[in-house]
This record gives sequence, structure tokens and C-alpha cells, in this order.
Amino acid sequence: MYTIIGGDGREYGPVTAEQVRSWIAAGRANLDTKIKDAGGDTWRTVADFPEITGTAPSGGGAAPAAAPSGMGARPIDIIGCYERSWNLLKANFWPLVGVSVLVGLLYACLGYSQYSGLFFVSPLFGGIISGGYYYFILLRIRGQPTTVGDAFAGFTKAFLSLLVAGLLMSIFITVGMFCLLLPGIYLAVAYSFTPILAVDRGLGFWEAMERSRKAVTRQWWRVFGLLLLSIPFVLLGFAALGVGIFVALPLIGGAFAYAYEDICNPRG
Repeated sequence: MYTIIGGDGREYGPVTAEQVRSWIAAGRANLDTKIKDAGGDTWRTVADFPEITGTAPSGGGAAPAAAPSGMGARPIDIIGCYERSWNLLKANFWPLVGVSVLVGLLYACLGYSQYSGLFFVSPLFGGIISGGYYYFILLRIRGQPTTVGDAFAGFTKAFLSLLVAGLLMSIFITVGMFCLLLPGIYLAVAYSFTPILAVDRGLGFWEAMERSRKAVTRQWWRVFGLLLLSIPFVLLGFAALGVGIFVALPLIGGAFAYAYEDICNPRG
């Protein structure tokens, strides 16, 4: 029997290993969720319990570290990412929607700056905002406690890296668009994990860009499909009197964060 810490920071249990596995399948827990034996005092992660994951490390050693550039990651399940995100949203509805309202207002300011002719603002600050937003969702996925400040971690944990990365990516993508369009589309998708890598792992601008490009390139079409599938959710969000966008944003963000975990942090 086990006790776990849920995404809301509360303890749940004692529960069986089968129940923990069902929560993982439903997106309510994952391999980084804090867990301990019922009655024990030491908190570990689900990945440390091979009787739950069914993947005992060979030779009794520690579990292998996550591949840094997507090596060894299984192909992502696009629909599965959205299904897990939907389960996450249902389990954390108000925290995710509330943060989405705040982040949505910032995105609206970026859109207004574009409309006003300040075209440089969105490329510079868009990644800073999205990096913090994805980081907040990522912490919820991992079952770790969150605060509203985590949604703006791009400003506090990786501001300079994301500022420079935003500038370089906008230049590279723009040049790529002029080069028969396809190179620009490739780079726009390949660099999509840059903001979350910079915040989650504390990487510098170039290392975050390169790790994202290498990891995504191995599954470029799947990540591209994941992004394409977000379009109808955005349209439905706006169609629902506009307020639906604050439900669509965490749904899309959660799917993207799950894809990031599956590609950049493959475990078990």
C-alpha cells in the first residue's frame, strides 16, 4: 500500500499499486509523483518503485536518466497527449483555468502590440510567457505543488536566455520562411520546446534551442500534428463566446507539456 501527493499538494492513500497505475494512465499521476510506502517516512518518486512501473532496473542499479535529446523516446501518441491533458484539466480545473486567464491577458497584450506596429515585442516576450505557463502545467503533471508565480517562471528563472532565444529564433524562422517557406516551418516546430527547456532545466539560450531542435526532429511530424490539432480547439474556444479559450489554452498546453515529457524526459 502506498500514499502519494496529488497535483493539489494533498496526500492520498493508502492505495494499492494497481490504483496508482490507474491514476498514471488517467494522467492524475506520473513517474515523478511523490510517493511513499504506507506508514513509511521517506518520500520518493513513482519511478523508484519498479513494482508499480513494472520496469525494474537491470543489475539492481538506479533507473537510467532521461535522454537529453529525445534519444530512446517512444513515438508520442498525439491523441493520447490530449486525452491525458483533458484528465489533468478535469482534476485541476480552477487552478489551470485561473492561470490561463492571467496568461491569456498577457498574450492579448502581445497581440495588441503587433496590431500597433510593435512587431519586435511578441518574438522577444512570447517565449518568456509560454515558458512559465508550460512550467506551471508541467509541475501539475509531475504532482508537485505550484503557486501562481510558477506560471511566470520565464521572467524569474530564464528571462535572459529566453529573451535572446526569442530574438534568434525569430531571425532564423523569418530567414527560413524566405527560403522557400519549408525551412521556416521546420524551425518553427523544431524550436517549440525551447521555452520549456530553458525554464525546466535552466539551459542557456543556445543549448535550449539545440536540444529542442534535436529532440523534436526525431518526431517532427508528430509534434507538427500535435500543433495542428490545437487549431480546432482554439477556434472552438473563441466560438464559445470567447471565454472558451481559457479552457482550450490549458488543454493545448497540457498536451504539449505531456509531449515534452514523453520526448525529452522518457522514463520507464
